[in-house]
Amino acid sequence: MQSAPISKYRPFPSVDLPNRQWPGRVLDHAPVWCSVDLRDGNQSLAQPMSVEEKIEFFDLLVKIGFKEIEVGFPSASQIEFDFCRRLIEENHIPADVSIQLLCQCREELITRSLEAVRGAKSVIFHLYNSTSPKQREYVFGATKADIVAIAVKGIALLKQHGQALVDEGTRLRLEYSPESFTSTELEFALEICEAVTDVWQPTVNNKIILNLPATVEYAGPNVHADQIEWMCRHLTRRELTQISLHTHNDRGTGVAATELALLAGADRVEGTLFGNGERTGNLDVVTVALNLYTHGIDPKLDFSDINAVREVYERCTRMEVHPRHPYAGELVFTAFSGSHQDAIKKSWPHQKAERPWDVLYIPIDPADIGRSYKAIIRINSQSGKGGVAYILENDFGYQLPKLMHKEIGKIINDLADSRGAELPMQDIHDVFVREYIDRAAPVALREFRTLERTSTVTCQADLLVDGQARVVTGAGNGPIDAFVQALRAAGLPQFELLSYSEHSLGSGAEARAVSYIQIKTARGASFFGAGIDTNIELASIKAVVSALNRAMAKA
Repeated sequence: MQSAPISKYRPFPSVDLPNRQWPGRVLDHAPVWCSVDLRDGNQSLAQPMSVEEKIEFFDLLVKIGFKEIEVGFPSASQIEFDFCRRLIEENHIPADVSIQLLCQCREELITRSLEAVRGAKSVIFHLYNSTSPKQREYVFGATKADIVAIAVKGIALLKQHGQALVDEGTRLRLEYSPESFTSTELEFALEICEAVTDVWQPTVNNKIILNLPATVEYAGPNVHADQIEWMCRHLTRRELTQISLHTHNDRGTGVAATELALLAGADRVEGTLFGNGERTGNLDVVTVALNLYTHGIDPKLDFSDINAVREVYERCTRMEVHPRHPYAGELVFTAFSGSHQDAIKKSWPHQKAERPWDVLYIPIDPADIGRSYKAIIRINSQSGKGGVAYILENDFGYQLPKLMHKEIGKIINDLADSRGAELPMQDIHDVFVREYIDRAAPVALREFRTLERTSTVTCQADLLVDGQARVVTGAGNGPIDAFVQALRAAGLPQFELLSYSEHSLGSGAEARAVSYIQIKTARGASFFGAGIDTNIELASIKAVVSALNRAMAKA
């Protein structure tokens, strides 16, 4: 990198836009969406989709709810042409869906493209030519007048050759893109758009689509919004025009640029699922649509099964959705931080169906997009007690006492720290069972029975203590107290009961009881134990043995 002062690069020029309106506006409805996955997205793949894969992808886009889908560049290759024909001839296109095709402003390409869509009910014919100063200088060696002439001629040729299609019943709409719009002088972009509109002569029922692409993202999203608002203010036939956006992500702000440009007056958005596209990608339609949804705006696109959408996308494109990708990534509903886990766990019970969604750290209900609650808390060495307790409760049914969270949390965190990696949920459960439920040394309970139940309870227990068989008896005000007295009389370490709780584990005939006991040793240390049995009384006795074993092991 160049040391300061940096002379190799320069700031992007700002837009002279007094009294700009977009900063004070609020989005309240979804734009018209157009998917460009099958053209812009497909051309960026190392291995482009086959015709069969493109058909599957097209059907997915229809199912999601796209009403405008750019299907390809049929004049560029036979496979693109054949794909268009199959969509039409095999009736893949619903009556309310328009297919869009891309074409340069050349007569032979226009006529070839019109052949590809013959028989379609509704077609958006997307013509474009480059307009920026550097494109004019480096690529075409052309003047502004030359560039306007190319565009005007292309539109005239489309009107001429497209009339036959219209006569056959096709609804033909025009989309025009001044390629590299955001790098073009605004006055010239306006001039060429007005010239194109003059030729096309849009009507209220057949508006022209002026697509204003950020072909490469050079400026901040605020400048992009200024450019769009400037065009919206200066177009002479704004009411007969749909302003369309087509942002890229070179600066990582494609979503922000689109959202601000919608505030600036744009009507329509072109993009791809998960942002697939050249270089750093196109606009991610999934993110913008679900951003609208989380603000209470109907996005008019259905991502209620985001996992199924992702599966088709990854299989057909051979691309992978990043684990941190908004909404669809594997880790986006995951909290490793202990404080975050605790906040999630505490806020979740307060969520009511009749109230707006307000769970901490989770801006959308995962269930709304077909995600599972099971992935919300995952455990590593940075995790806290709340996250461990959450997993044990939500995935395995253990409702641990509050004071027990810290104890089990430390055990799990020490293990995660020693491994230096995330712990799977099953490993967390296995550690809990091994530490609390299956612990049978130095004391193992072979049998427990109550001998008498009057004003006091008398019990007898068969134990193995350090491998030696022992029979102990005791009396108390209940089975647990009687058992504690029996252990004390047998000379085992002294302790007192601090707390007891229990709940059912499972339901129906297969339900078991789980008990939690907290004890305090003579030295003042406290330990929890847990026991499971179909008999609640026996589960409690097992919990006492568990706590005693943990205390003796520590000693």
